Amino acid sequence: MWRQLSNSQTGFKFRRQAVIFPYICDFLCPAKAMIVEIDGDTHDRIYDERRDAYLESRGYKVMRFANGDVRDTLEGVMQVIVAACRERPNRWPGEPHPNPSPEGEGLEA
Repeated sequence: MWRQLSNSQTGFKFRRQAVIFPYICDFLCPAKAMIVEIDGDTHDRIYDERRDAYLESRGYKVMRFANGDVRDTLEGVMQVIVAACRERPNRWPGEPHPNPSPEGEGLEA
């Protein structure tokens, strides 16, 4: 999943293991306030609902996918993520992110 999100094929910049206190998000697109979570079988649904409500109350959209969906239908998952990002407004219209990533972040070619 990270390889797909980090190689810029989506057209959107994602970070992994992004902190939005008090939580750590699997993947975050700061410009779109989009959070992508990949869930295993052991996730606590009630905890996740509370967490998502907190993040959404702060303007983030949270998308959740099961490990199996990512493993078996990665292309479809990526299409859903890209479509959702395209629908979201930019958080900083016409301006670069106020806190850019460190130089060289991401996967090497």
